[in-house]
Amino acid sequence: MQNILHQRQTRHSLFPRILPIQKSSTQAIRSLLMGLTVWAVFVLFMALIQFSTPDMPDNDGFYHIKLAYLMRTEGLKPDFPWLPLTILNPREFYDHHLLFHLALIPFTFGDLRMGAKWASVIFASLAFLSIERLLRSQRIPYASLWSLGLLAVSEAFIFRMSITRAQSLSLAVLALGLNGLLERKYRCLFILGFLYVWLYNAFPLLLGLAGVYVVASGWIERRLDLRPLLYTGAGIAAGLIINPYLPYNIVFAYQHILPKLVETTAVNVGSEWYPYDTSQLMANSPLALLAWITGAVALGLSGRRMDVRTAASFGLVCLFGFMLFQSRRFIEYFPPFVLIFAAFAWSPVIANFRERISRSEWKSLPWIRRTVPHLPAVVLTVILIPALWMTFQASSITIQHSKPYTLYAGAAAWLEANTYADARVFQTDWDDFPRLFYYNTHNTYLVGLDPTYLQLYDASLYDAWVQITQGEIRQPSIAIASIFGAQYVVTDLQHEGFLRQAAGDPGLVKVYRDAEAVVFEVDSISNYGTTRTNPTISGWTLQK
Repeated sequence: MQNILHQRQTRHSLFPRILPIQKSSTQAIRSLLMGLTVWAVFVLFMALIQFSTPDMPDNDGFYHIKLAYLMRTEGLKPDFPWLPLTILNPREFYDHHLLFHLALIPFTFGDLRMGAKWASVIFASLAFLSIERLLRSQRIPYASLWSLGLLAVSEAFIFRMSITRAQSLSLAVLALGLNGLLERKYRCLFILGFLYVWLYNAFPLLLGLAGVYVVASGWIERRLDLRPLLYTGAGIAAGLIINPYLPYNIVFAYQHILPKLVETTAVNVGSEWYPYDTSQLMANSPLALLAWITGAVALGLSGRRMDVRTAASFGLVCLFGFMLFQSRRFIEYFPPFVLIFAAFAWSPVIANFRERISRSEWKSLPWIRRTVPHLPAVVLTVILIPALWMTFQASSITIQHSKPYTLYAGAAAWLEANTYADARVFQTDWDDFPRLFYYNTHNTYLVGLDPTYLQLYDASLYDAWVQITQGEIRQPSIAIASIFGAQYVVTDLQHEGFLRQAAGDPGLVKVYRDAEAVVFEVDSISNYGTTRTNPTISGWTLQK
């Protein structure tokens, strides 16, 4: 009898230990399933947009996927001879997307174009999932619903996330960094800072993130804790110093970032570095602007003092908003952080509402008790459904207007088949390089990825290139051969000024033409009209 009682007591004494374990395990499984479901929605949404066209939404994706392929087939640090007259010349080359290219390698088996498109889908969905995890770890009510708002908050944001570039993983790093800050896991910032340097040259953003948090926590908690800045700064410094490209990585970061901050219009660097018009921003990101306004309203409705996470997210919205008004490329950060701010701001309002319902005199009515507390979720859903549809439609239309993926395929194939290895090709557009590089690594090229890379290497060369491409130079073959050492020219059909000069230049022989491009061979023997009496550009005076 005593044994039976002892067994019962032992069995009952185990229940307090077993039940919490079972409950914790069930919650973990439920959280995992919810995360997988949300991630699947992210993947499906981005895939439907990405594969609404066979084309790629921008030029740089061609470069990134091809370089990842070369890293897989030729080594993780391949030689880079393709831009010898830029700061990415063979001696100074720095892969400022090293980790991004490593992440792309699994997508280089098979059709590279399809691999690049799938990579953009997966990376964007992982960035969205990192924000969902951030909201869930902060115990935001209806975190999954809020995170689905990422798919609706801005058509321009979705388009940027559809590009095979590092900004999606950059957003993931910032979301992880904010989560580490809010959970006071400052040591993880060292690791993130180190990895961010190797991933993308936007790594100063992580330092800005930590700085905003330090200010917000100091303001709210009335104490100054510099550990976030110290850990982040130490991680970034370590990433810069422990780097296979040292010291050229530091030189490149200084040369590439500073001109964009000081003189964004000094060199024509592409539309992404210039700001939106107000009307454009209202058209492509209305829900982001609405979320910003409603988040501010929620601060007044909560009746509570702002907490650190809300203050930090508000500061980040202001930071990224200021950056967006300087350059449209920061549309990849402003909308998601607006959504995070809105979720943080509305969280106490929703909690107050649910608490009042639970205390009301109607709580005894079953349908009130079951339905009314979830009214905020209904409101979110009602807003989300039409917004998701409108953003999906707009994003699909935008991506369907991408340039054909076959652009320059014929010209690149001709050059590869009919020129000797490393023969230099003069392009009339700097952003033609990624496609030419994708289809043809047999030749080297004049300028690519960013026109400032040529301008920083030699400002006089850049000025000469601009004059030639705009059709301001008579008999351009002389400068092309003598100044740039190029044996071939490739141009699209829109450079009418250059084509007009080329038509009257016996030193440029048309060797290929299709519906998209023209290739000229440069007759370097025909040095018409040259003089050395006033050497201004590499020893030559251009004849205008």
